[in-house]
Amino acid sequence: MTDKKIELDMEAALEALRSGKGVTGKDGVLTPLIKQLTEAAIKAELDAHLEADLEPNRKNGYSKKTMKSSAGEFDLQTPRDRSGTFEPQLVKKSQTHLTDDLERKVIALFALGNSYQDIRTHIADMYDIELSNGTINAVTDKLLPELQAWRERDLESIYPIVWLDAIHYKIKENGRYISKAIYTILGLNIEGKKELLGLYLSDQEGAHHWLSVLTDLHNRGVKDILIACVDGLKGFPEAIESIYPHTEIQHCIIHQIRNSMKYVASKNQKAFMADLKCVYKAVTLNAAEIALDELEAKWGDKYPIVIKSWRSKWPTLSGYFKYPDYVRTAIYTTNAVEAVHRQFRKLTKTKGGFPNENSLLKLLYAGILKASERWTHPVQNWNLTLSQLAIHFEGRLDDHIAL
Repeated sequence: MTDKKIELDMEAALEALRSGKGVTGKDGVLTPLIKQLTEAAIKAELDAHLEADLEPNRKNGYSKKTMKSSAGEFDLQTPRDRSGTFEPQLVKKSQTHLTDDLERKVIALFALGNSYQDIRTHIADMYDIELSNGTINAVTDKLLPELQAWRERDLESIYPIVWLDAIHYKIKENGRYISKAIYTILGLNIEGKKELLGLYLSDQEGAHHWLSVLTDLHNRGVKDILIACVDGLKGFPEAIESIYPHTEIQHCIIHQIRNSMKYVASKNQKAFMADLKCVYKAVTLNAAEIALDELEAKWGDKYPIVIKSWRSKWPTLSGYFKYPDYVRTAIYTTNAVEAVHRQFRKLTKTKGGFPNENSLLKLLYAGILKASERWTHPVQNWNLTLSQLAIHFEGRLDDHIAL
């Protein structure tokens, strides 16, 4: 295409705009310009290929295919060579979209939790292109190989703090929907940055399944965890201890409070919570234990199950008292991983269930990619926290931080 031709085409496009013609869409003024520029670029690619070809070769007509672009749809004439060795780079042989922009937009909309219907509407409005559910599914399925590679990637050898929790979804299996657990493991790496270590799917939540998850973490390179923050699932500490025997278990105080209040009569809940707060909000371990004794003296006869639960789990509930406030805030609850689950729920709130496991996993993975965009800085007071951990876990951080 000559400079004169481009100039004439531009003038024609400007004149069309002045007359009220649209910029994009099927009849937009940009579409023929993009077509001409693309074809000119591919012809230049072929000329360069023929000049560099050591074997006798020449042009051999054109092939035609329909291209979709952000500006609209057009028929592209792609030149061929006699020997069939020419591979266009600007628009590859199997490519039907001029750029990856459309696919990126579909995945971006998908990652925000939009339904296929919403995605179709957005794409039609922006690009004047009608997409089928099958096309959208094919685009989002491209996340699955990425997800698999992400789930199998090597991990760091040590994570100072790890939060573990599960969330449940309905997935169709053998013609009916059943509840399955998604196991989520969120870690703080040595730099104090959040990192989602894994996403696992199982028929139900349980210590046995957590054991397989922890085994996978170990096999992927995690040799040490200083503090593991968990909910009150029975057998969970034992499962962690079997793989990471030196890891300190911190039971989530919030989970313990929620479970306790299930057994307290509604008329007593306000008063009971006021007394319970003196336990978990105490400044020192000694003060917390005195408050627990007082709680038992006042409420033990009415709610012995609640007091027994706090007593039996006290070694793992009270571990955070040995740390200053900025460390306590990070570990006394599994809220960090629950924040990830809140992000997941935003994505899935309009979905009653999922037709298969992959449809759920690729959506959650898209959500992970979105959430992790914000995890670029260390958590607050990380240097102070790391110093505390280096003292409490003497020698275990020496090979990983400069002291």
